[in-house]
Order: sequence, then structure tokens, then C-alpha cells
Amino acid sequence: MTENLGTSPDEVQFRFRDDETVDHGTVTVDACCDQTNATAVRIEPGDDARELLPFLDRLALVEVNFPSFADGRGYSAARILREAGYTGELRAVGDVLIDQLSHMRRCGFDAFAPDVRLDEKDAQRAFATWDNVYQATTDGRKTIQERRHGADQ
Repeated sequence: MTENLGTSPDEVQFRFRDDETVDHGTVTVDACCDQTNATAVRIEPGDDARELLPFLDRLALVEVNFPSFADGRGYSAARILREAGYTGELRAVGDVLIDQLSHMRRCGFDAFAPDVRLDEKDAQRAFATWDNVYQATTDGRKTIQERRHGADQ
């Protein structure tokens, strides 16, 4: 099923990184684990992101496929990778909707390549929807609890 692997940088609609965009195709999780030169991988639903943990230092791009907006397994994959220290590009691809953008960003996604181009103004509003957050996550924002009790002092 390699015809669905990879994405062109032209398809990346939103990117929150300053480094160069990875513009080469991805390999499957299984192929990444078997190759020593793979630098871009695509996680499909059902793949275990923990299999990539030994290879995080060589991966420049991890795409996480959302074949349906109702499939939330990609959120967990993102959290696993970011909490393990992955600092490369984490790109959400597939059925990415406006309503999901802020949640995906909070889980660690820093690039978005939706199947259907999203309205720019709606997306910017979605990314800025919640200034204050309750749960700690990978985007570095202080939680309401931390702000309230001065945990940053």
C-alpha cells in the first residue's frame, strides 16, 4: 500500500517550525525499524508509536495518518513521541478538521497536511481557541493550576 505513503511539502498547509521542510517520502513503521537510513516515517492507525522510540534521533519527520476524523489513535502516538523526547517534525495528515487543530497542536503536532484544504481564517481561530488550559501536555503552556498557584516561581 505504498501509494498512500509520503506527502509533498506543497500539501503542508500549516507548519509551526523554523527548520527546513522534509520533502521526501515516508516509510512504514515496520520498514523504518528494518532500515538504518530512514529519516521519515508514517504511522497508520494500529501502528505502535513506541516501536519508533529507539530511532527518534534519526527521524526528521513523523507523519501520523488520520484516515477518519473519528479515529483518535494518532493523538496518543503524538503524545508518546513527544513525551519520549522526539523533537522532529510531527505532521498530522489525512482527515484533519478545523475542530481538531487546537487539540492536535496541544498533543505535539507542529505541521498539518489535511486531505481537504482548510479555511485559513477558521484555522487561525481554531489554533487560538483556548488560551488557558487545564491539562499539562507537550506544547509548553502552563496549566491554570500552575498559573493560579505560581508554579513558575
